Amino acid sequence: MGRAADRILSRRQVEGLIAEGKTIIILDNDVLRVDAWLKFHPGGDKAILHMVGRDATDEINALHSAEARNRMKNFAIGKIQGTWTNFLPPLHGGEFRPYIEGEEDEADEFQETSEELCEPECPSTPARSESPASIFDDDRSFLRDPSVLRRRQGSAVASSSSSITELSIIDEFGLDELTRKNIEADLAKYPALDPKTQGKIVREYRKLDQRIRAAGLYNCNYFRYMKEFARYLTFLSISIVCLHSGWFKLSAFFLGLFWHQITFAAHDAGHMGITHNFHLDTCFGIFIADFCGGLSLGWWKRSHNVHHIVTNDPEHDPDIEHLPFFAVSHRFFTSLFSTYYDRVMHYDAAARFLIRFQNYLYYPVLCLGRFNLYRLSWEYLILGLGPRKGVAAYQRWLEIAGMVVFWYWFGYGLIYNSLPTNWDRFVYIMISHIVTMPLHVQITLSHFAMSTADLGVGESFAQKMLRTTMDVDCPRWLDFFHGGLQFQAIHHLFPRIPRHNLRDTQKLVLDFCKETGVPYTIYGFYDGNKEIIGHLGEIGKQAAIFADCQAAILKGETGH
Repeated sequence: MGRAADRILSRRQVEGLIAEGKTIIILDNDVLRVDAWLKFHPGGDKAILHMVGRDATDEINALHSAEARNRMKNFAIGKIQGTWTNFLPPLHGGEFRPYIEGEEDEADEFQETSEELCEPECPSTPARSESPASIFDDDRSFLRDPSVLRRRQGSAVASSSSSITELSIIDEFGLDELTRKNIEADLAKYPALDPKTQGKIVREYRKLDQRIRAAGLYNCNYFRYMKEFARYLTFLSISIVCLHSGWFKLSAFFLGLFWHQITFAAHDAGHMGITHNFHLDTCFGIFIADFCGGLSLGWWKRSHNVHHIVTNDPEHDPDIEHLPFFAVSHRFFTSLFSTYYDRVMHYDAAARFLIRFQNYLYYPVLCLGRFNLYRLSWEYLILGLGPRKGVAAYQRWLEIAGMVVFWYWFGYGLIYNSLPTNWDRFVYIMISHIVTMPLHVQITLSHFAMSTADLGVGESFAQKMLRTTMDVDCPRWLDFFHGGLQFQAIHHLFPRIPRHNLRDTQKLVLDFCKETGVPYTIYGFYDGNKEIIGHLGEIGKQAAIFADCQAAILKGETGH
């Protein structure tokens, strides 16, 4: 790093750089320009674009190794001083003004005030002060927030009627009011968004990370993995024996169990939670996901990294974007623009019909979830959505080879050659795929019933993860069935902790929540499912009311 990396940049100078189209993020008070890295980032460019203009320190620390973080310093172009006030990223609709040389930084006075509020050694944290009374009333009020305006504009573009009619329907039904109430509910339940409160949460979160490291919870227990692999091989062996014995349904059942269980190991490898070596864990994950399961690890990493950064945001998180089958928020009624898929998620006739019954369709649709993962995996590989150059470029071709091997042994060798009739083939495919359904329930269980409200750029990473994610309580002997996914809130706070250590980490996180006042949500498996079904049912009722309101307004019944 040369002298340029040591120069002090004001907030207005950083804004000017972003206005010029540069990709700027903040890491440990360093200003990084990462345009050159976008094409090479193994986790995809979208994960970076969500952090433009923001202090990404906690997000980067959570998702990257120490070696990767050190390499990022090579992109430093300057430093910041004082408390950083996050911008709304361009991807979220943020607008930026060009910088005029010598222009006074209007945030300086605000930063000084923020520093006075913070305790000594207050880290660089989001500094926008928002309270329930003021969040809607200042010059960046709720209804004039750029992200909200962009959502409404996107709805108007997607609508088959005129933009005026679409906005009239939204206003008549009161979708903005529903969003407002959801935000107010979260503001009342969770710690305030002022810099002093959020600064304390950031400090305690970083202290918690140090305690976890000191306790050795980042170290992988390889003996536990030997037991895992013994179970995987047992299920696979039983499936093969049953297949050769002509017990096709039983063979399909145990193959489904094999797929269900190995996915947990692929998840660990994708987060570098096994060997902690990028290439070793990635190749190990590709062998499990692609060669053994027919699913792309690269697609999963690209999608999953975004999910970990903008968790439960209807516009940005692909893990909750499932129209026309599911809508976990009324905001989907306005045909939102997905920044992940780069397209409008049309709330069309199919969605208007299916969402009404989504609480009844939840389990049947998830039984077929694996088929959709095949589609997403091939789309990722064929379109080359992952890095084509750099340290991860080889992974696309390794994955394509893995997919070919999978469809040869499963599609040709097993389904076509080993089963006598088309009916046997159909039944085998359906049983083996439906058996993996609990995995899809586990993935959605921790998020679908949690908050989808956007509290703005002032919320700390730790609070957002705990606000949008819940854990599932179960006895220790059932941990193998849940595969660590029952500790999703813990996992979202510390994604690289091996799953066998998450239960022990939970105790430290509980202490953190008591210290900071951030609620920790945990349900039993049965109660968690009740929460999801109840939440989907409530959204379904709103969808039915919205459809009636929409029909009435289009007919000119303004008094409806």
